[in-house]
Amino acid sequence: MSPPSLMSLFCPYLTQKIILLKVHPDQTLYSCKICDESFNQASLLTTHMRTHMGKKPFTCSTCGKSYGHKGGLIYHMKVHSGEKPFSCVTCGKSFITKSILVVHMKIHTGQKPFPCVTCGKSFKCKRSLLDHMTIHTGEKPFSCVNCGKGFIRKSHLLGHMRIHTDERPFSCLSCGKRFIFKRSLTVHTSTHTAERPFSCVTCGRSFKGKSQLQQHAKIHTCEKPYSCMNCGKHFTCKYLLLIHMRTHSGEKPFSCGTCGKGFSQRSQLTVHIRTHTGEKPFSCGTCGKGFSQKGYLTHHIRTHTGEKPYSCGTCGKSFSLSSILTIHIRTHTGEKPYSCGTCGKSFSQKHLTEHLRTHTDERPYSCKSLPKHNISQCFPFLLKHLH
Repeated sequence: MSPPSLMSLFCPYLTQKIILLKVHPDQTLYSCKICDESFNQASLLTTHMRTHMGKKPFTCSTCGKSYGHKGGLIYHMKVHSGEKPFSCVTCGKSFITKSILVVHMKIHTGQKPFPCVTCGKSFKCKRSLLDHMTIHTGEKPFSCVNCGKGFIRKSHLLGHMRIHTDERPFSCLSCGKRFIFKRSLTVHTSTHTAERPFSCVTCGRSFKGKSQLQQHAKIHTCEKPYSCMNCGKHFTCKYLLLIHMRTHSGEKPFSCGTCGKGFSQRSQLTVHIRTHTGEKPFSCGTCGKGFSQKGYLTHHIRTHTGEKPYSCGTCGKSFSLSSILTIHIRTHTGEKPYSCGTCGKSFSQKHLTEHLRTHTDERPYSCKSLPKHNISQCFPFLLKHLH
């Protein structure tokens, strides 16, 4: 009988992860009695059980935030230390972990090795692919106990919960303003530095955040991948679709604590609250006039500069506001999108509200200057108003 070959003395077991070689495949697995997930190490099962029990034994000594496993705490500590030991050799940008750097490098190479088997769209990392797959499956395993809204990731749910609790853990070091989301703080911080590091390669316009640039880029490509199932209208991002869906459902989840008025967007509530407080945080650097909304300030500044950035593609006429351009374009197209449900008459602008009063005889505006005595006293005032 010939002696066994050298290769036959080794186990043929192959694996993609080196950590799995620590335990032989025929060894007994450790199963979770709550969700039946199995692990090949008892320590991994112990860590997993904390997700069910809510235990977070590893606490940050700086801010008090807790984690279910030690690796999460180590990663978090780098947020305080500012340590980013992994740098991109192409652009010099630094990252907290090597895995984030690996994903970033694919921006330069254009590599997207994770394709969706349903629609063929490719992604730079597996996590992005898994998130994308939920669009096809509709799966949202993490639900809010307050409003029932579902989310793809647990981190998204945790961020959403702050809307109900009004927790704002991210504060600006310059002005002290607090934010619910870290990305909101990042965008806000650039208002102090005036830094706009993200530039559009098509038109050169710069933005404070990467997400703002990505949304802007869709203007050039005319890409609107998110469509409303009720009316078919398309949108450039999922958030705009979500807001639009509330026009169909009538949902207004953001309520004013002073008067109880509801709003479909949190930003609308923020602006509304200023009608009670009188706050006008946006000031003109030329004349000092204050405004309650940034858009009003932007429009006002153009009265000083004479800028009219929105041009009609048909006649070349320019306008200071995109909304005015939209109304103007209807003079060429003849579009009248606002229709009266009573008589069917259509309007190119939002004059429908005024028109409806001809049917209801509603008269909400009264002249405060007219005396409330007899007609002879009123007549001179009426003549004044007519002129």
